[in-house]
Amino acid sequence: MASAATRDHLAQVFAQYPIEVTSADGVWLNTADGRRILDLYGGHAVAALGYGHPRWLAALERQAREVLFQSNAVPMDVRRRAAAKLVRFSGLPLDTVFFVNSGAEANENALRLACRITGRGHVVALEKSFHGRTAAAAAVTWGAAGKWYGFPRMPFDVSFVPRRDIAALEDAITARTAAVIVEPVQGVGGAFDMGRDYLDALRRRCDSTGAMLIFDEVQCGVGRTGHPFAAGLYGVVPDMLTTAKALGAGFPVGALLLSPAVAGELRLGELGSTFGGGPLACAVVEAVVDTIVEENLLDNIRQVSARIRQTCITGPVTGIQGEGFLLGLKTRLPAEQLHAALLDRDILAGTSGDPGVLRLLPPFTLAAEHVEMLRAALAELPA
Repeated sequence: MASAATRDHLAQVFAQYPIEVTSADGVWLNTADGRRILDLYGGHAVAALGYGHPRWLAALERQAREVLFQSNAVPMDVRRRAAAKLVRFSGLPLDTVFFVNSGAEANENALRLACRITGRGHVVALEKSFHGRTAAAAAVTWGAAGKWYGFPRMPFDVSFVPRRDIAALEDAITARTAAVIVEPVQGVGGAFDMGRDYLDALRRRCDSTGAMLIFDEVQCGVGRTGHPFAAGLYGVVPDMLTTAKALGAGFPVGALLLSPAVAGELRLGELGSTFGGGPLACAVVEAVVDTIVEENLLDNIRQVSARIRQTCITGPVTGIQGEGFLLGLKTRLPAEQLHAALLDRDILAGTSGDPGVLRLLPPFTLAAEHVEMLRAALAELPA
């Protein structure tokens, strides 16, 4: 008998949830068997505006009719507008944008620039981190080397340090370190927030050694913490910041934001991407930023996140970590078991690399009534 992979012609790269989504609207997923499921997972933190947002759809359709595609070799106003809008939205002194296709590609370029500019070959990352599956990004992803890395060698030396361990930084970050890469709020690591003190210590140690500080805000950026970026929330400015996921709210796009000092080191032809900065992606970036600002979605994230913290420590949930709409529910049950129990109650959440933490990554339009649905479902489960 042919396997499912053979029949479907699809590589089986993820364990499949026991639902088949046929359509979606707002914060809801509609399935082939007629269920309506509350989406607290957002497709790996991607569906920032939910599903079918009219502004997102209109921007994509309008740009597709005007100019479907031109590469970065052709100047386009939509690309300039998207970059300017992203810089203004960030509120950070990172004033140069390189658009790419994904978070992994953004991280790959950030790490390459750090090594090239510093002339060094050592990178520091954090335990439990996840930065992508390309060669350099995977090299700084915790556990990749022993599980799935696959390349015969890494492009640089890597040291991993414990999370929030300030004392470990002096020995780990030295004059041979090109960069430190950190998720201010880890995603796969269990919605684990690093906090201001730790990130500030990273900044100071990088300054003292000449290493570059890279914030990976692929999952926690573009408003997910209730602030434009976690760098602003914590008041710590990196040399480079990467982002994706919510940036396109469903359309593939990523970005690398550079400080003036880093941008000043760029050489013509050093960065390149066929599809990165394409007009469709840039039109969507504009729409996403405008929607977040004009619909006051940052306020909504902060308010609804606070409600989750206030009401959802119930049933098997013993605590909540993270920021904004990147939250980790600490659970007495195995997270996979809690995930299944909620899905039985028509709520889709996400697991994480921590077997005791369930992740919430909902659309920014989530409301108090949806939190009540989650609270009620959790309260039905054994403590």
